[in-house]
Amino acid sequence: MSQPEKKFISHLDYLEMEKTAECKSEYYHGEIFAMTGASVHHNLITSNVITSLNIALRDSDCFVFPGDMKVQIDAAMHYAYPDVSVVCGQIEFAENRNDIVTNPVLIVEVLSESTKDYDRGSKFKAYRSIGSLRDYILIDQYAYYVEYFFKNKAGKWELNEFEKLSDVFTIGSLGAELSLETIYYRLIPIRFQKLCYP
Repeated sequence: MSQPEKKFISHLDYLEMEKTAECKSEYYHGEIFAMTGASVHHNLITSNVITSLNIALRDSDCFVFPGDMKVQIDAAMHYAYPDVSVVCGQIEFAENRNDIVTNPVLIVEVLSESTKDYDRGSKFKAYRSIGSLRDYILIDQYAYYVEYFFKNKAGKWELNEFEKLSDVFTIGSLGAELSLETIYYRLIPIRFQKLCYP
């Protein structure tokens, strides 16, 4: 038996549905993908990153956005909700919208078992099409492991990997430092099965 054809949904219909939707969803080439709730560890890591960046960028012209801010990757084909995004200078919005940014310089994703291949592969490839993007950070929520992708002066993407809690790196587009100790604050190893309290 043949499979039923998937119904193509236009980006305009998707954006209209998002206005009243109870749950967030991402849009890719006519298909809508519902986003599931994140784990405690995922949320703590995201919160730690946002807090650190807000402190570091407090006196700059950069704005740190949480996962509720949608990013336009392709006006007609692709919209996503990064876990963290940063825009510096004038915030550029999608046409006639104030809830979709188009010019992030940094995107951060916290990896899960179900999304890690997508975040490293086709999603990163799509993000690279955003002209303003200079840095992309992937954070493992199950171990001390951070992948920092950055665009070099030649326009090529390079990768630095960090696995020690003492590691600190500078985000090129922001001139701000981020440490693994900050990222994983109150989380402990062995797949982070427990939370750490002061």
